[in-house]
Amino acid sequence: MIQKLSSDKRAAHVAQLNGWQDVEGRDAIRRQFRFADFNEAFGFMTRVAIKAQEIDHHPEWFNVYSTVDITLSTHDANGLTERDIRLARFIDEIAVGK
Repeated sequence: MIQKLSSDKRAAHVAQLNGWQDVEGRDAIRRQFRFADFNEAFGFMTRVAIKAQEIDHHPEWFNVYSTVDITLSTHDANGLTERDIRLARFIDEIAVGK
């Protein structure tokens, strides 16, 4: 079973991420992305979806036109884990400049 990150590890990892913020009331992180249009937003979501399927870890997300809001938390661990950090790093890599 995957383990929830300790407070120290969580803080260290989140500090290294680009623009991710704590979600009030739960052990999760969130980031919002804005794109030029729906097509660009959907392309981004497709790339994230492929990676999420590959690592068997799926985000919570919401999309309206050119905005994508992503929340990461591992439900099985009831909080943030290495899986979330790994997916957040990938998302940061493909969203450079967003």
